[in-house]
Amino acid sequence: MPDLAEKTALCALNRVLGYLPSVGHALVGTCGSAEAVFHLDAARLREALGPHRGFADQITPELLEWAARELEHVSSAGFRFIAYGEEDYPQMLSECPDPPLGLYYNATSPPASVFEMHPCVALVGTRDISPYGREWCRKLVLAMSEASIPPCIVSGLAFGADGIAHRTALESGLPTIGVMATGIERIYPWQHTELAAQIVRTPGSAVVTDYPSGSSPVALNFIRRNRIIAGLARATVVIESKTKGGSLITAKYACDYNRDVYALPGRADDLRSAGCNSLIRQRMADIITEPEDLVERLGLGKSQRRRKASLESLLSRKYGQDNPLVRMMLLVKGKPGITLEEICRETGWGWPEVTERAGILEAEGFLETDLLQRCTIPTKIV
Repeated sequence: MPDLAEKTALCALNRVLGYLPSVGHALVGTCGSAEAVFHLDAARLREALGPHRGFADQITPELLEWAARELEHVSSAGFRFIAYGEEDYPQMLSECPDPPLGLYYNATSPPASVFEMHPCVALVGTRDISPYGREWCRKLVLAMSEASIPPCIVSGLAFGADGIAHRTALESGLPTIGVMATGIERIYPWQHTELAAQIVRTPGSAVVTDYPSGSSPVALNFIRRNRIIAGLARATVVIESKTKGGSLITAKYACDYNRDVYALPGRADDLRSAGCNSLIRQRMADIITEPEDLVERLGLGKSQRRRKASLESLLSRKYGQDNPLVRMMLLVKGKPGITLEEICRETGWGWPEVTERAGILEAEGFLETDLLQRCTIPTKIV
């Protein structure tokens, strides 16, 4: 667990080596600690940096002083800097070969409830999203919201697929993480300022970045941001992407980290689907065919809508689609604990009919009734 001096040194190195975190980790490993890096003389520092010795002129006592001021500023503004090695640092991110030396964090929830409470799934895609992509992005997130194990949705807070994924997650009760390519206090695009604020207010959700305060949204920053999106998630889902879209970079990082990648196929002549089709063709991503199937392949269990569909399909095959037994079972499915008397009132059936049908369903193992004549469906069925 890094103390304040070590945390300050890691914050300083993150500013200089943020684009090459593996170099930063190697330097810390060579010196024994981040703090020890700043005790090296110029010659030894260059030797420790090896082919990256050009950074030596930036690793100075003045940089350490900047980091101390940076941590004070971040804290006073209500944010956090979580250094690599701290207990609150995301476990999934720490397992990557190039994790950030630190992560700026903005949330009302503690980091453990954001990073460790739910499995993280990344949804990314083009800013120029089509109606098809918009519909499927919502369908996939809604299906995940009905999973036995609801995930946390990770995305990049950008226009298009990112914004849809975040908003649908919030609307459906899922937590979400917005990963930015700017300083923690600078929301980009500015049109998503309220969306970011809503994420911060929502339990289990957060906005994060590895860029120092004041960092602007320059193009190169988004590649570095994509590395974190892929690193936080156990799987990455690409909604739509052109052949050179940033989403493909995220997918490549996910492959490099041995994480699962899924892609939504599109028309062969649709430029916005060309990247997804390419991922599938190169076997870098598994194809998405239906939302409920994706939920199961992500290891989130079955979605409620698939369990309902499976039950109705099973009963219809056994008794016939319009059989009163099917109607009775679906009524119990929708109202667990409903009594036989209440079923009579709801359906208009007589008492003898209801008790006879309940007996048939119990004998087949589809229904259970207790001493108060309350009806439930056995767990093994649903």
